[in-house]
Amino acid sequence: MDMMESTETASGTAEKPAYKVAPPGFTPEQWEAFERDGFLLFENALTPDECREYIDVIDEVARTQFNWQPGKTLAPWSGVAHLHPKLTELIDHPRHVGYAYDLYGELLKLHNSQFFLRPPGKSGTKWHNDGARAVPYTVYAPFLPIQLKVAYWLTDLPRPNMGNMMVAPGSHKKQYFEAYTKPMDVEGQMPVCVPAGTMMLMNGNLFHTVLDNDSDVTRYNFFYTYCPSWVCEADRLNCDEAWLKTLTREQRIIMRSYKNPYDRTKPPAEDFPLYLDRETGLDHDPDADLDVPRGVRKRRVGPEKWSK
Repeated sequence: MDMMESTETASGTAEKPAYKVAPPGFTPEQWEAFERDGFLLFENALTPDECREYIDVIDEVARTQFNWQPGKTLAPWSGVAHLHPKLTELIDHPRHVGYAYDLYGELLKLHNSQFFLRPPGKSGTKWHNDGARAVPYTVYAPFLPIQLKVAYWLTDLPRPNMGNMMVAPGSHKKQYFEAYTKPMDVEGQMPVCVPAGTMMLMNGNLFHTVLDNDSDVTRYNFFYTYCPSWVCEADRLNCDEAWLKTLTREQRIIMRSYKNPYDRTKPPAEDFPLYLDRETGLDHDPDADLDVPRGVRKRRVGPEKWSK
């Protein structure tokens, strides 16, 4: 469902840009489990054909952009969303962007975009969480994650030691973790053993590591990570202007490629609304003060609504 709102162009003619309704996000049961464990798994989020297509895209980009060699781990840190249309579409893909919008609302931003190829061999990864380390995000935001990671697992991981992620359920609520920076077992640890096509949502505060890969399969996956607009990007400073012009309105906003750094805290008025409310179809809360300009008008994020 799209809703329209009139705007005035420089020539004075009226245009009616379409604002999209926010895609589906957390159900109450999913939010409860995410809060408890720090992650959610959704099997069959991708079909086998979609997994194959994404693997082919990763192979193409890895070969042409990064001179990747089989048998070598590849984890680009400079962003991949701009490197192929199939990677660009993941910026705001309706499979997952509604979950991120539930957390960050009108200030939703793509923090970084990555893919990983983990061939057979030792991992070398130690227990860690993501984001700020010496002073973790939880010092400032103890209730909501500053990072929401969305992973798509593109190869079957039926058992441990296939380059799987290992997580410590519930550890996102801790600022100190005995195994941090160490290669050791943790009580309650859980290897992510899932079929290809599984989508994972993960609180960036969750402590995790990566197991060795003693299989003959290279593990493929994506990580698209989201945050509030006022947190610094992890994979870019500014986006290429020509590429930005190829994006949809929502994708361009979510990339938050502002020339004025202050816009990250107070985005320009034309970037509101990012989405319309999925229940009401409105660009404001039902009890909002409509005398307040839309670009600075408070809108509740998901957890604020659910806690009422």
